[in-house]
Amino acid sequence: MSQRPIGIDLFAGAGGLSLGFEQAGFDVVAAVEVDPVHAAVHAFNFPNCAVLPQSVAKLSGDSIRQAAGIGDRPVDVVFGGAPCQGFSLIGQRALEDPRNALVREFVRIVSELDASYFAFENVKGLTVGKHRLFLEELIAAFDARGYRVLLPWKVLNASFFGVPQNRERLILMGARQGLPLPEYPDPITRPAGVAKFSALELPEGPSCYDALSDLPDPEGLDELLKRDRALLRKWRQPDTAYAREMRCLEESAWHFGYLRQWDSKLLTSSLRTNHSEISRRRFAQTLPGQTEPISRFFKLSAGGVANTLRAGTDSARGAFTSPRPIHYEKPRCITVREMARLHGFPDWFRLQHTKWHGARQVGNSVPPPLVRHVAAKLLEAMGVEPMQPQNLLKLGDPALLEMDMSQAARYWDIEVPIGRRERLSSR
Repeated sequence: MSQRPIGIDLFAGAGGLSLGFEQAGFDVVAAVEVDPVHAAVHAFNFPNCAVLPQSVAKLSGDSIRQAAGIGDRPVDVVFGGAPCQGFSLIGQRALEDPRNALVREFVRIVSELDASYFAFENVKGLTVGKHRLFLEELIAAFDARGYRVLLPWKVLNASFFGVPQNRERLILMGARQGLPLPEYPDPITRPAGVAKFSALELPEGPSCYDALSDLPDPEGLDELLKRDRALLRKWRQPDTAYAREMRCLEESAWHFGYLRQWDSKLLTSSLRTNHSEISRRRFAQTLPGQTEPISRFFKLSAGGVANTLRAGTDSARGAFTSPRPIHYEKPRCITVREMARLHGFPDWFRLQHTKWHGARQVGNSVPPPLVRHVAAKLLEAMGVEPMQPQNLLKLGDPALLEMDMSQAARYWDIEVPIGRRERLSSR
C-alpha cells in the first residue's frame, strides 16, 4: 500500500465522491453501498477498493478497517452523502427522526474510525426553512463526538468548478479536535453562457458543446439499439480542452488518480432511445434553454450549462426515470454517457448498462471535479502534498456492469435489499 492519505466512502453509489477524492491524491480503501447494482459498478471502476454491499447501520469502524485491510493505520478522511429527510417530528429532535437514522450512522462511523477529517455532502434544501434545525443538530452531534465543523457551511455549485452543469450541493467539513480546519475551495470558473461578474473575474467554464461535441451520434450506430457500447475505429478529434480531458488524451487528465487500462476506442453507456416522430418534432421545435411542454424535458443550450441532472426514484418507489435533457442539436434525449460527460466523469468510467440504472448512478452522484477541489483543501489542511501514483489499474470484470438487482445480490451473496425490486423492463 502506498503512503497516500486514505479515505473511506460511505453511501458510495457508483463512485463520484470516490473518484474526486482519488483524483485529489487520496487512496479510497473502502466503499459502503447498500444497493448491490451500484456496489458492482463501484467494484468495476475501483478494483483496489474494498466494497461492502450493506447498510452502514450493520457495520462498525472495526469491520470497515478489517475489510479495507488497513490494520491500525490512521484514517485520514471519511466522506459521504447520507440520505435524509431533514424534517423534525412534533416533540422530537430531527436527528431522532427514524428517517434520518443514516445520518446518525455517518457520525458514528466517523467517530469509531477516529478519522482525522470528514466531508458530508447533501442537498441545498437542507440549509433552508425548517431543515436548518436538522443541520444545526448535525453540527452539534459532530461536536459531541469531538469534531469541529467548518463554519459557516457553504453550498457549492459545480458550474463554478469546471463542470458544465448547474448543480448545487451542501458541503459540510470538519476536523477532529486539535487538528486544523480545512477551508472551502474558491471558484475557478463562471458558468458558461453567463456574463462576467463585476466583483469576481473568472474564466468561462465548459459548455454543453465543449462537453459533448466530439462524441459520435448514437443514432448512427445500430448496435446501440441492443447494447450500451460500440467499438469505433476512429473518433472525432476533440476540439475543446474539456472533451480532451474526458478522453484522457493527456496524462494531466488523470490528476493525482490512478491510470486505468481501458479501451479508448469503445463508446460506452450509450444505449439508444427510440423516440417517436411526434416526439422528435416537438424536441426540434423546442428552443435551447427551454422546457418541452409535453414531456417536460429541458433542452440543452450549446453555449450554456446543463440543468441539474437528477436520478429519479428507485425501484421501491416505482422506478421512475428522471427525464434526460434534450440534446442541443439532435432531436433526442442525451445518452447516459453524455450525462456522465456533463457531470465530469471521464470516458473510462463505466456505468451500469441500462439507461435506468446508469442515469440514476449519474444523477445520484456528486460531480468528481467539484469533489476534487474540496478534497484538495482537505489535503492542504493535513499539510500533505499529493503524490502521483505509479500503479496502472486494470478495470474489473465487465460482467459487473450487466447485473440486475437479483444477479448483483447473488454475486455479493446477500439478500435483495428490503423494499427494492426490479422493473419489468430496465431499459
